[in-house]
Amino acid sequence: MGEWNKHFSNTPFYTMKGPTLLLSLLLAACASEAPRAPELMPGDPAAPSQVTPDEAMSIAQRFTHHAWQPFAKNILHGRDSSGVLVNTPDVTHEPQHERRGWWVPGQANEGMPYKWGGFDDPASFDSAIANGLAAGDVSSPEKRRADNAGVSTQAAGVDCSGFVSRCLKLPRVHDTSQLPAICTPLPSALDLQPGDILNIPRRHVLLCAGWTDASKQWIFYYETGGAPDYWKPGLKQAPLDALLALGYTPLRYNGMAREIVPSGKQPREVLTRSAKASAAVITHPTVGEP
Repeated sequence: MGEWNKHFSNTPFYTMKGPTLLLSLLLAACASEAPRAPELMPGDPAAPSQVTPDEAMSIAQRFTHHAWQPFAKNILHGRDSSGVLVNTPDVTHEPQHERRGWWVPGQANEGMPYKWGGFDDPASFDSAIANGLAAGDVSSPEKRRADNAGVSTQAAGVDCSGFVSRCLKLPRVHDTSQLPAICTPLPSALDLQPGDILNIPRRHVLLCAGWTDASKQWIFYYETGGAPDYWKPGLKQAPLDALLALGYTPLRYNGMAREIVPSGKQPREVLTRSAKASAAVITHPTVGEP
């Protein structure tokens, strides 16, 4: 405790003069009203990683707002040196299509581009871009048929499961068919909390970011590979029933620490007000990647 705080803690209130007493009372009130960190129940120690909801949201934000500058050398529409077809999601990619590209060479861009089979973090992505690798590689029906054979080692970025794996601090990527093995199914989708996932094996995965309100009809979520900005991570909000109708299963990662929430209470919100305001409204969600 600092000398100033010692003075107030050791000085009886009846010896304090007007302004000093008032200041002391204000400081005591502020201290009593300061929000307490939530009590967390640790995740399963046998899980591949340990993570908190706040950490997962912070990582998602870093991917969503990652600043980078590509150049013409990072564009590729054709086959790489191994014969794998690559299409970077730059502005020249299908400009008239709903799933058009977005990043612009020669200027600052925000958000890590989607890359089929990608598992980069911001540092490895920046290094790859500096070394001239392709900036992203969009999904396609052909990519899905090829599966791992469609993954280019000469492109950088992150796909839907790579993004969620990073947010869960997993040491290696777990694709949508592998994530259920390290998660526990939730009894009800109404039990979803920030850091949980909605998964369709061999299709797509979303990271839950909380409820839009107490009615639990809409949820916030992060994803990459979905509308409206298909080829970059983003925060979105959509009706829960519409997502469940698409076949998503609610899962909780076994290594996720959980806030101990009293019965009848809501878990602490992890999104800031500004983040919520920026969330894209998706009234009719789809399963994202084609």
